[in-house]
Amino acid sequence: MGTSQSEIAQRVVESILAQKLAPGERLGEQELADLFGVSRTLVREALMQLQARGFVEVRSRKGWYVVEPSFEEARDAFAARRAVECGMLRDAGKPLQSAIRRLQQHVADERRAIDAGDAATRTFLLADFHVCLAESCGNRLLADVMRDLTARTTLVALLYQSTHDASQSCDEHAAIVAALEQGDTKQAEALMRAHIGSVQGALSESSDTSPDELARLRASLTPLRLARP
Repeated sequence: MGTSQSEIAQRVVESILAQKLAPGERLGEQELADLFGVSRTLVREALMQLQARGFVEVRSRKGWYVVEPSFEEARDAFAARRAVECGMLRDAGKPLQSAIRRLQQHVADERRAIDAGDAATRTFLLADFHVCLAESCGNRLLADVMRDLTARTTLVALLYQSTHDASQSCDEHAAIVAALEQGDTKQAEALMRAHIGSVQGALSESSDTSPDELARLRASLTPLRLARP
């Protein structure tokens, strides 16, 4: 069975989460068709799906590009994450206790990637923690929402030169999991609010991106080698 439009869209989103695709980067239809071994029609359908989710835009007579969020849109994305993630933790309750081991394993994977200097895997896992947390709450729709929100704020971090340290993010994730393990969802919610605030606070309002062309696109969309539970 060939690659589907959803699989193409998923690969693009995963590459955004890993910071392998930059804001403003061109996504050529023919290059993507060649890369995935599919028709340009299928690629166009995948790009239209991504456009509806707010990840790509089409520029007249130029083609498809990864979006470049404004600073105002960045604030909106972080506000949405605070509302969704803090509310998710507030309502988590006992069902989340069964997933503590999975969350602890995720944090351990983050630390290994940081120690190994594997920037793409590290960045993906740090963003994917929030998706993993939503999945642990047993709400698949919420996990999909979190995947899109974290990908959007990943683009923001790339565009506005985030100085937030990976080890700091990992430590903050570990503290959230520890609070959940103790059954203290109120503390977990407070820690999540502080974590999102510290990530947002590390942004600079100036941006500086200079995306490459086909060679970078090909490298950017190489799948990550991740161990899945």
